Amino acid sequence: MTDWFVEDTAANAIPVIVLTQKDFGPWQSAQSATVATWVAASGFEGKPATHCLIPDEAGNPACVLCGYDPDQPLWSWAGIRASLPQNIYRFDIATSSPLAGKDMELVALGWALGNYRFTRYRRDEGPGSAQLVWPEPCDRGRIGRLAEAIFLTRDLINTPANEMGPEDLYNAVGTVAKRYGAEIKQIVGDDLLKSGYPAIHAVGKGSPREPRLIDLVWGEADAPLITLVGKGVCFDTGGLDIKPAAAMKLMKKDMGGAAHTLGLAAAVMDAQLPIRLRLLIPAVENSVSGEALRPQDVISTRKGLSVEISNTDAEGRLILADALTEAVSQKPRFVIDFATLTGAARVALGPSLPALFCNQNDFAEDLLRHGDATRDPLWRLPLFAPYRKLTESKIADLNNCPDAPFAGAITAALFLEAFVEPDIPWAHFDLMAWNLEGKPGRPEGGEAMGLRAAYAMICSKFG
Repeated sequence: MTDWFVEDTAANAIPVIVLTQKDFGPWQSAQSATVATWVAASGFEGKPATHCLIPDEAGNPACVLCGYDPDQPLWSWAGIRASLPQNIYRFDIATSSPLAGKDMELVALGWALGNYRFTRYRRDEGPGSAQLVWPEPCDRGRIGRLAEAIFLTRDLINTPANEMGPEDLYNAVGTVAKRYGAEIKQIVGDDLLKSGYPAIHAVGKGSPREPRLIDLVWGEADAPLITLVGKGVCFDTGGLDIKPAAAMKLMKKDMGGAAHTLGLAAAVMDAQLPIRLRLLIPAVENSVSGEALRPQDVISTRKGLSVEISNTDAEGRLILADALTEAVSQKPRFVIDFATLTGAARVALGPSLPALFCNQNDFAEDLLRHGDATRDPLWRLPLFAPYRKLTESKIADLNNCPDAPFAGAITAALFLEAFVEPDIPWAHFDLMAWNLEGKPGRPEGGEAMGLRAAYAMICSKFG
């Protein structure tokens, strides 16, 4: 981030004047005829994510106008750096009246996020070399750790499955654990059966890349415990209920929940919050083979509930069932799981709005409030009790995928709820974890959704 920001006040920095479309007209009318004519000729009207450089008499940049939407402070600014020539810039606070308080932090974070590139396999020229004087007031540590968490999440999701299998995911968690002095262990292959994780084993045994449960712990043993659970299906063929090619194409992102929880865990540890953090990632590959799960198989779970397999492509909820059972066993203050779980949630809310399910209203309202404050929105869907009958089986305790074509996101969440103790606050994020098209600060590919909302909520309780 040292390449994107400068620490000093940089008296010679080019002023940045932030204008909304509403403010643009009065501002322009107060300028000299020369400036007003120049701006009009440029076509600048204060639209978000647009800018206009204004030269001085010698032709050097005197200031830059930037369009701004107060409802989108993060993304109004995310693409600006790539459009500016090399120089140092600073906010003209006296003129930039739309910016205040937390919006300034979001603008700075947007400047940072505009620098993301996935460069593992090819070089990228990057967004340019413009630098911004750190705006005040803003929490530089928070901006830095959130940017790094989002970059980590995106990188993990963007990495193809041939280099992001269950063992690779363990190694990625290990890198973060080493950085922050966290403890990490894993239970691999047939040891999952010996240790009481039969559902994780059942889903992953069809792949030559052994399934595993990754378990990270950080913080003082007597500190308040919070537990994160991330779905780590490193590639999902659908199993014997194999997906069509179009549906399988993006399935490297099916470990997006795991990526989110690792990014969130890294931010929490970097902030040195006074908590005990546990991260559980069931990591598997859902493959087609003679060892793969079959439709109408019945498997056991860590909780002891039996599950009839109606569809082998509804595997994420199976591995989460074992992980959630373990998560609540230590009676944490709360549990949050992230998962790319259902297409039904995307049909209901589209690709950019995660569905939130929660077993306690106060906990849900807290997350929603922080989602609004951080411009990282969530939308709560109900754990509608009458639909629980859809998760029933005629021969087992539960059915992993109802035959009914409706309410797929709700029935999946209700399935998970069966493995969570009702007195422990639990939130389930069902998300896309992918940008279908590129936008400033949000290139096509892996995306962090709900991470900033969850981080803000955790900080509000323990920061």
